[in-house]
Amino acid sequence: MKKAEPRTLAGFMELMPNEQILFNQMKEKIQKTYEKFGFLPLDTPILELSEVLLAKAGGETEKQIYRFEKGDTDISMRFDLTVPLAKYVAKNYGNLSFPFRRYQIGKVYRGEKAQKGRFREFYQCDIDIIGDGELGLINDAEIPSVIYHLIKELGFEDFTICINNRKILNGLYASLNQEKNATEILRIIDKIEKIGKQAVKEELNKLGLEEIQINQILEFIEIEGTTDEKIGKLENLGIQNEQYQTGVAELKEVIKNIRLFGVPDTNFKVDLTIARGLDYYTGTVYETFLNNYRELGSVCSGGRYENLAEYYTDKKLPGVGISIGLTRLFYKLNELNVIHASKKSIAEILIIPMVEDLEQPIVLATKLRNAGINTEIYLNDKKLKAKFKYADKLKIPYVIVIGEDEIKTQTIKLKNMETGEEKELPLEENSILEELKK
Repeated sequence: MKKAEPRTLAGFMELMPNEQILFNQMKEKIQKTYEKFGFLPLDTPILELSEVLLAKAGGETEKQIYRFEKGDTDISMRFDLTVPLAKYVAKNYGNLSFPFRRYQIGKVYRGEKAQKGRFREFYQCDIDIIGDGELGLINDAEIPSVIYHLIKELGFEDFTICINNRKILNGLYASLNQEKNATEILRIIDKIEKIGKQAVKEELNKLGLEEIQINQILEFIEIEGTTDEKIGKLENLGIQNEQYQTGVAELKEVIKNIRLFGVPDTNFKVDLTIARGLDYYTGTVYETFLNNYRELGSVCSGGRYENLAEYYTDKKLPGVGISIGLTRLFYKLNELNVIHASKKSIAEILIIPMVEDLEQPIVLATKLRNAGINTEIYLNDKKLKAKFKYADKLKIPYVIVIGEDEIKTQTIKLKNMETGEEKELPLEENSILEELKK
């Protein structure tokens, strides 16, 4: 029989067990941080009706959708977690408590060109706060506090949460009579770090802006100083546009409350280049950078939007949220050797039975598991040396050998695999637990 070559589709990540352990640890830290702030868990289906999932889609997004038919049903795989959230809130509006604070960690699918570090199947880790009709600006200030605690929990100290407000940018462009080009200007400005100032100038020129207008925009986004100095300069620019002034006032209020939430000034700043490319952001926007690894780009982004579920309901549901692309972040950090997948086993103890009757080893393993200790029993018939080699290869911290002598004397030998130290203890879980605490 011809054998099929075991291959994985391009753009789909598979990890070795030691890498998967590390990935799961990162995912768990994100989940625990979200829960610490009171966000509720949500898990929506990977498959949705195409007419529901694609109500908002178009352009490049729709081209990337994995879509197929099963019988008479037109089905699509979710491409982000925001559209399923919108559907969920609209569908369950009457049963939800607002503001609705949810987190979701799950896989999404995009049939784009597979590149190094860019995947077709990847985990997103989202939080959103959804209001019913209105949502106070204080929520925009709490989000950076979540980001701050999250990035620290992942082990990073030197990072910056960059904050801006889309109303400031839109108001600026309106004052320059460039409202019709506002979205495209935002997209171009959003690329300034990637393509540089001169390339941005050229793209704005192609858009039809005059040199004086281009210079005003670039001078604006290059405003320097401390956070408070930048706010002061924005207030003193003399721009009379109402939307601009509202945006500056909102940004000032958000900054004040970010400090109230305990985020140090060293970990956030006003960055007037931050625009966020997606059209639905209407107010505060965020991007987060690891300062020693700027090549990663933003590791956590998001912002405020006016109406989450406008394609599913007439109810106004404003919100604010962020997303982390965990698969890409893990891949990039691993590639840069910033994180190390050193843990090769989940087990803390390996019990090696050297007897035919496995009653005592199984009873001890059960008691240790009930006490919260991850315990594995080596059940294959191998020589003792091979069993120890197994424990050593997986870096299992402790090994317990149970043979005829141990059963007769009701003792065990607990070996520390790192130091080689061996201790004789009573064959019962409490003495072992006490030793592990030392």
